Amino acid sequence: MSLRQKLLLVFSLTVAAAVAAVAWTVLVRIRRVFELRDQEETALFVSQFQREFQHRSAEVAAAVDRLAASDSARALALGLVQTGDASPYLTEAQTMAQDAQLDFLEVVGPDGNVVSSAQWPARFGYAEPAAANAAQEPFLKREELPDGSTALGLFAVRAVRGSDAQVKLIGGERLDQGFLADLPAAPGMQIGLYGDANMAAIVNLATGATSSAAPVFDPTRLLGVDGSLPGAAYYQRLIDAALKSGAQTNGIVNPTGRREDSLNATAIPLKNQSGAVMAVLIVALSRAGMVEAQQHIRAIAYGVAAGGILLAIAFSLWTAARFSRPIEQLARAAGEVAGGNWDVRVRERGRDEVSALARSFNHMTAQLADQRERLIQSERVAAWRELARRLAHELKNPLFPLQLTVENLVRARELPPEEFDEVFRESTSTLSAEIANLKKIIGRFSDFSKMPKPELERIDAKDLVARVRSLHAQAIGPATAIEFKVEVADAPMPLRADPELLHRALSNLVLNAIDAMPNGGTLTLSARPLGDKIELRVADTGEGLTPEECERLFTPYYTTKQHGTGLGLAIVQSVVADHAGTISVESRAGGGAAFIIMLPRADA
Repeated sequence: MSLRQKLLLVFSLTVAAAVAAVAWTVLVRIRRVFELRDQEETALFVSQFQREFQHRSAEVAAAVDRLAASDSARALALGLVQTGDASPYLTEAQTMAQDAQLDFLEVVGPDGNVVSSAQWPARFGYAEPAAANAAQEPFLKREELPDGSTALGLFAVRAVRGSDAQVKLIGGERLDQGFLADLPAAPGMQIGLYGDANMAAIVNLATGATSSAAPVFDPTRLLGVDGSLPGAAYYQRLIDAALKSGAQTNGIVNPTGRREDSLNATAIPLKNQSGAVMAVLIVALSRAGMVEAQQHIRAIAYGVAAGGILLAIAFSLWTAARFSRPIEQLARAAGEVAGGNWDVRVRERGRDEVSALARSFNHMTAQLADQRERLIQSERVAAWRELARRLAHELKNPLFPLQLTVENLVRARELPPEEFDEVFRESTSTLSAEIANLKKIIGRFSDFSKMPKPELERIDAKDLVARVRSLHAQAIGPATAIEFKVEVADAPMPLRADPELLHRALSNLVLNAIDAMPNGGTLTLSARPLGDKIELRVADTGEGLTPEECERLFTPYYTTKQHGTGLGLAIVQSVVADHAGTISVESRAGGGAAFIIMLPRADA
């Protein structure tokens, strides 16, 4: 990945992360603000509901009190107490309920049985447990109706005055959608009242004790201001939780599946005096405002992020043009320097840090070029001096016997002819041998000075190793006590090389390994692929080399042999270098030596 791409990625991620963090914080804050607002509106509505409930309770209690103090009620109670006959009063409750504007009214005799019922006349003679609540605060009660349904009502029980609390009146008003319509609901608020018909069966109105059976949720029992509450089935979880726990429950309701139609709902259980849940009040506030605000914030965040990314792209392009392009030029120039072009220069612009780097680079390459020229000259002088020294050393040995032979001939000239002839024959033989030695020395120096250029062709390292092995396997016999091992990988090992030059180089290393093991040992010739390289290795188990010898081993004219010229390994190194390869040695004193040649693998 280039610097330009990295800058673009870093800038874009930074902008996106910053915008995402701000947007997330704002969204969380908005949700929290709307939740607090919903809680406050719900609490305000609940307080208004409680005030309305207390107001209705006071009205019901006042109406029943007035009935209990009326002359008609006292006459009814006196007649029941005196005669014990309830038949004359079967319809009296209806008349009294109409006068008091009550939805429910029952007259209960001294025996606790219903004498007259305004809502259900057929209940005459039925026991009414709620009569035990006389002189207490108004309470919630679910009343059974003639059609088999039930209705939730707010009831009060009062004893008829002058009857010694033997005759009681139970009157009440409905808690239905009419009651909900009188409540001041805020805009966007939905209110409902759930009263399960099964509650009548599982709640004892007198004691508040419940049965083991669980009420079955009936969506039709959830009434709103205008009738059934929309999406009533979605409130089941909250209503069931409120019925089970008897505590207020909050949650999100989504009747349509669309987030903007979701509601923040609260289920508030309504209990009687004994603590039994008689109904559940639902207060639901629309979340459309919060969703709209969040969507607006998201739209702004997306716009800001898009704009920020565009700015990041522009900034990264400017930065790339201002910084990365000069750095890329420096990188290319450094690559050219590494490739041998020491005369390369980069453009210097401005006075900033990048320009200072460019000037330093140009100054460095200029110094390198100058130092390289001086180094080349010094190396040339040193090479010629070393060559002259080695040549003088090599020529000095045969010249001394030549000088002695000539002097002997001069002295022998004074001898008799027979003796001179014998000395002449011996001297000429010596002269010929030493002159041949001189030719041999000069030939070696000549060969080293004019190494042939490699003629490259495609070969396989397996064939090269096999050829070297076949050449030297016969020379290494039982008499040498040397074991010749060859290890070659099965995979193809193609090379672009001069087979003759590489053969001579490997043969030279094999001969050196044989010379290093005069008492026998193991010679290993191996070849294997290593990535894009081919490794050729010649190892022996001889005496090994010291670190100092390993450092100087490939220096021309350096030798560890008594009669060596010091050119063999130098020639090997030259051949390997001509094939774009490297040669190294691994050794330690007494542990053998291994010469490793690394050559580039030929392209397919």
